[in-house]
Amino acid sequence: QLYKDGFVDIASVGNEVLYREDLTEDELLENIQYVKDAIPDCTVGYVDAYYEFLVRPKITEICDVILCNCYPFWEGTPGEFSLNHLKDMYQQCKNVAGNKKVIISETGWPTAGEAIGDSVPSLLQSEKYFIGSQLWAADENIEVFYFSTFDEGWKKNAEGEIGAHWGIWDENEKLKF
Repeated sequence: QLYKDGFVDIASVGNEVLYREDLTEDELLENIQYVKDAIPDCTVGYVDAYYEFLVRPKITEICDVILCNCYPFWEGTPGEFSLNHLKDMYQQCKNVAGNKKVIISETGWPTAGEAIGDSVPSLLQSEKYFIGSQLWAADENIEVFYFSTFDEGWKKNAEGEIGAHWGIWDENEKLKF
């Protein structure tokens, strides 16, 4: 009904369900096809880590749009190489997407928490990554959803200190940079 009322531009069928192993690939394919059949005029996609689209051609094929999460941080990339790594992740998805649109559905850099390999959370690196990714996306006309608007302190229990500090604003709605 939301699509019929004009509130849906893209229907995303799941978010990282393959990465988390919540569904099998066949189950996800069935769910995507169900949505495509139910709203045939709507653009339908699926959100997951960029590399899932590289190794799952059936998922890439069935989607009308590729919605890829690209986090150089989680791959241990040093800050000075993070923007180039983001560009590479995006290009890898473009290479398998054919003529389909590729949207970076999530990217970001934390301001605090634990390091992952050579990826070190910091306010300065987060600011550089945010500005660099936004300028690149604007120059290349690439849609990017930056993660996250606000810090989410409630995530500390499940994800540790790092899970709470991805926001551009802190928990008190104060802009960080």
